[in-house]
Amino acid sequence: MPDHPHTLVCFAVKEEGKFFKPPPNVRVLYTGMGRNNAFTKLDAYLAKQTPSGVISSGFAGGLNPALELAAIVYDMDEGSPWEKALLASKAKLARFECANRVSCTANEKYKLWQVTGMDAVEMESDTIRQVCLRKNIPSATIRVISDTAHQDLPLDFNRIMTPDNRIDFAKLTARLLLKPRLIAQLLRFQGQTITAAQSLGAFLETLLR
Repeated sequence: MPDHPHTLVCFAVKEEGKFFKPPPNVRVLYTGMGRNNAFTKLDAYLAKQTPSGVISSGFAGGLNPALELAAIVYDMDEGSPWEKALLASKAKLARFECANRVSCTANEKYKLWQVTGMDAVEMESDTIRQVCLRKNIPSATIRVISDTAHQDLPLDFNRIMTPDNRIDFAKLTARLLLKPRLIAQLLRFQGQTITAAQSLGAFLETLLR
């Protein structure tokens, strides 16, 4: 049975896509965090379906100090289906560093910006876009800044990750028991990610309608 033309939007985790209500011609794939998870999930999807375009979406950490919280940043294939709409939008064209770990401090982000010259950092887009390139499917990265270049994250998320890039909730709980003040900081950060996810959801809905 032939597949209906559709755009596929990939998020790493549910929190990134929870305010996005996909239009009828759009499907959503949650890949998990990091390159390996992104590759495995997308490869399995593309073995069964061929979307007309793929968007790697979700959160990104700001490396360029000019990028504000909840700013929409993008990169795209030339001639992609969303090219005109993106160029006409308020979103900023950006370059993305695809990292193997979370950049948790302002200092770490500043060094990464100095070394790479990239505007934002995330963990999946590079792999997703390469898979699409090999399969001749147009793709774009459309992300939202969830933490700015000037900001330290409330804790080192790398230390509470499992080897397959999931949050180890037992480790997280242990950290919170040791440092109860982290709870307030994490809640503040969660508020920030909600603002970012709302901004992203609204932008994608307008773009893909």
